[in-house]
Amino acid sequence: MVVLSNPPTTPEEQYPLKNARQQLDIINAYRELGSYRAAAQVCGTTDKTVKRVVERQEAGAPLTRRPRALRRNTDEVVAVIEGKVKATDGKITAKRLLPAALAAGYQGSARNLRRAVAQVKAGWRRERRSYRPWVPACGQHLVIDWGETVGGLRMFCAVLAWSRYRFVRFASDQTRATTLRLLAECFEELGAVPAVVLADRMACLKNGVVANVVVPHPDYVRFAAHFGFKPDFCEAADPESKGVVENLVGYAKSDLAVPAEGWGGRLPDANRAAIVWGLEVNGRVHSEIAAIPADRLEQERTLMGQLPSLRPAQGGEQRKVDRLQTVRLSSARYSLPQSWVGKWVEVAVAGEEVIISHDGREIERHPLMAPGEISIKDEHYPGATRRPLRAIRVQTGTERAFIALGPVAEAFLRSAAAAGTSRLAAELADIVTLEMSWGRDNLLAALERATRFRRFKAEDVRSILEAGPAAPNPAPAGATLDLGLPQAQVRPLSAYALEAIS
Repeated sequence: MVVLSNPPTTPEEQYPLKNARQQLDIINAYRELGSYRAAAQVCGTTDKTVKRVVERQEAGAPLTRRPRALRRNTDEVVAVIEGKVKATDGKITAKRLLPAALAAGYQGSARNLRRAVAQVKAGWRRERRSYRPWVPACGQHLVIDWGETVGGLRMFCAVLAWSRYRFVRFASDQTRATTLRLLAECFEELGAVPAVVLADRMACLKNGVVANVVVPHPDYVRFAAHFGFKPDFCEAADPESKGVVENLVGYAKSDLAVPAEGWGGRLPDANRAAIVWGLEVNGRVHSEIAAIPADRLEQERTLMGQLPSLRPAQGGEQRKVDRLQTVRLSSARYSLPQSWVGKWVEVAVAGEEVIISHDGREIERHPLMAPGEISIKDEHYPGATRRPLRAIRVQTGTERAFIALGPVAEAFLRSAAAAGTSRLAAELADIVTLEMSWGRDNLLAALERATRFRRFKAEDVRSILEAGPAAPNPAPAGATLDLGLPQAQVRPLSAYALEAIS
């Protein structure tokens, strides 16, 4: 007896497409009854269907039919869609793709295009580049970046990648001096120096980009060499390096409670709040590492570099004014008036300035200089600035006779030597002989004119002597000549109006 697995119940289901189970029922019914018509009546189908199913089974064909390949009107623009999706990192929409598809010959509807774009995006996501998580090493990386806040203040953020110890300060600008000062303050708080400082591509720390390689600024290189770390920059649009930097600023801005007015632009209040926030977050368990960052810092500090002995002071330091009227701070010099020579003063760093005071009274202010540089104010050294000159020491009779002509001859000699005059000793010997023919006064006037016009040969001096008073003496232009010209009467434009003429 034949038992149907799924007998038809409605007229609509009388002649549906047969699935594999129904085809097996048809084959079993035919084998028991031996008639196409009888099997069709039992299975609720037609005898032609029974015949096709049986012949297909005898020919060894599969029970399920291979679906017919359908051609879609979006097949012609699949290459365009794939290119746009890849170029935009999967962010482009079908609405933005429609003009490009129409230009490529697409004639279908916007709905079909949306389906094709969704299908290409799904395939692109499966084949998209996978990103390996960054595994930080102990004592290696300190990540720094700047962020914007309300009230015109800038937020400087730094975090140790392994211990997750965070450092946040506020400043009024993002200059190179401010960045290096806050980075030095961060090292002071950490008590050590990491091996690498990873920064975003800050304009204040880079000197240019060549072949996608960032060239650090010379001041930053000197600062890094002084503290003993390697400056490094993240790759542009690279989640492995740039994502670490950007997430730091995002976390600090979201977790640190910033008032709506941004502390009214008051840096002391903002930095006090940042210090309190740092003590709070560094003293509690971090969800990512399941440890307290302050405790992990103690372990990481053993693998970090030591702070240099010469570094910018965070508070005031006592310094003695030397005989050059300067004080030293972090290998830089700052000048003071002569009356302070031999006295002790207090030197402190405040932002981008160095404040020098004595017994709480401010003496001078200087811009913060890099190690090895010097800041000098002219009023601290009265008198004209003197250039160091090499003394003239005569060795021959010709030199002695020429220098005996006076300062004019000495100026001529120095200018001729600086100009690289060839056979200068022979030229001086010829010039000395001209005194016997023309006299000393005329020779000195000729030497002064030759020095002025940079003519250092003996023939040039002889030509000047022969020209005598007839030689031209060009002089700079004088003041504007003010002539008392008569004033012409001027009529206003209103006198030429049509109403005035009529």
